[in-house]
Amino acid sequence: MSIADTEIQTEPASPIRCEVLIVGGGPVGGLTACALAQTGMKVVVVESADPADLARPGTDGRSIAIALSAKRVFVGAGVWPLMEDEAGPILEIRVTDNASPLFLHYDHDSVGDEPFGWIVENTTIRRAIHQRLVQLPDARVLAPARVSAMTRERDGVTVTLEDGRQISAALVVGADGRGSTIRRLAGIGVQRFGYGQSGIVTTVAHEKPHNGIAHERFLPSGPFAILPMTGNRSSIVWTERLHLADAIVGQSDESFLAELNTRFGDFLGEVTLAGPRFHYPLTLQLADRAVDPRLVLIGDAAHGMHPVAGQGMNMGIRDVAALAEVLVDCRRLGLDVGGPDVLARYERWRRFDNMLMLGLTDVMVRLFSNDIGPLKLARDLGLAAVQKMPGLKRFFMKHAMGVVGDLPRMMRGEPL
Repeated sequence: MSIADTEIQTEPASPIRCEVLIVGGGPVGGLTACALAQTGMKVVVVESADPADLARPGTDGRSIAIALSAKRVFVGAGVWPLMEDEAGPILEIRVTDNASPLFLHYDHDSVGDEPFGWIVENTTIRRAIHQRLVQLPDARVLAPARVSAMTRERDGVTVTLEDGRQISAALVVGADGRGSTIRRLAGIGVQRFGYGQSGIVTTVAHEKPHNGIAHERFLPSGPFAILPMTGNRSSIVWTERLHLADAIVGQSDESFLAELNTRFGDFLGEVTLAGPRFHYPLTLQLADRAVDPRLVLIGDAAHGMHPVAGQGMNMGIRDVAALAEVLVDCRRLGLDVGGPDVLARYERWRRFDNMLMLGLTDVMVRLFSNDIGPLKLARDLGLAAVQKMPGLKRFFMKHAMGVVGDLPRMMRGEPL
C-alpha cells in the first residue's frame, strides 16, 4: 500500500476537547481564558483574526479606560505586568458642560492612594493577553478561525469551524462582540437602539503634560473626552452626529486637527496627531438573555453601551470576573461547569447590574447631548451640587473606580 493510499484512508481527526470553549479572543474573551487557564481549567479560544494583526499599532485607534477594580482582574489573570508600562494613570477627573462655569472635579487622593483607573491602547491590551495565553499550558488559541455551526446536547456542546475542525466542551462562552456569531447560532435575539451619533477616536500628542487629568466635556453633539495616556499623549473620544462623522474623519490632517482644536482648546499647548483616526456608530444593545443551555454571553455579545461614562469595557470585565468565579467554584466542587445551576448563578449576579448601567448611560446621553435651556440649567446645577456634597461625591468617585456593589473576588484583589 502506498503512502498516498494510507493518507486517503485516514479517519477524520478527533474533536479537540476542553472544558470551556471561548469564541472571541479580544480583551473580554482573552482575559476570561487567562483567568480560567491559570487555575488548570482546559480552555480553547477561537478568534476570527490573527492576534498578531490585532495587536499591531495603528490597526485600532481606541484606548480603553480600565477602572481600578478591572485592573485587579488583569493583575489576577497575570496580564497586567505585560502592559503596565504602557498604562497611563487617571489621577483626576474634570467634568464640564460646554461653556458653563459650573463643573465637577474628582481627585483620587480623596478616596485612597490608587488612581481611578488607567488608559491603555486596545492594541496593547490584546498583545498582553496573547502573550499571557502563550505562557499558559492549559490554554489553546485557534486563530484565525471562524465558527460555522454549533450543536448543544444535554452533556456538552460541539462547535464546528469553517475549516472542518470540531471542538467539544462542557460550556461555550460567546465573547465575540456586538455581532456575535454564537448569539446568532443560539437563536438569542437582541434589542438595539441607535443614538444617531458616532464615536471618533484618535491619539494626540501635546506640548504640556496632562498630569494624569481626564477631561469630559459635554457638548451639544455629545461628550468629548480627553484621556491621559503615557507621556505627553492623550486619547480622544469625540462624539459627533452620525451624518457628520465621515466628513470629519475624512478631512486632511490639517483640517481635522483644526476642527479638533476648536473642542480641545490650548490648555496643553500645541496639539499634534499621534495616531490614526477611526469612527464607530454608537448604539445601545442588550441580548434577550445572557445564558442558554451550555452557553453564556459576556461583554459586548451580551450588552453594549454608549461610551459616555467609559464603562463599557469595565462592565465586560465584571462579566469576566463573575463568570470565572462561578466556574472555578463549581469545578472545585466537582460539578459540571456547563450545568444550568452555575449559569443561573452567573445570570442572577450580572443581569441586573448590566441593565442598570445600560439605563444610566442612556439617561446621561439623553440629558447631556443637547443644548436645551431647561435641561442645560438642570444638569449644570446638578454638577455644582455634587461638587459641594462630599459624601455623594465620594460615592461617585468610588463608582468610577468600580469598587461599589457585589464584587467578584478578583475585583476585590483576592485570588480566584
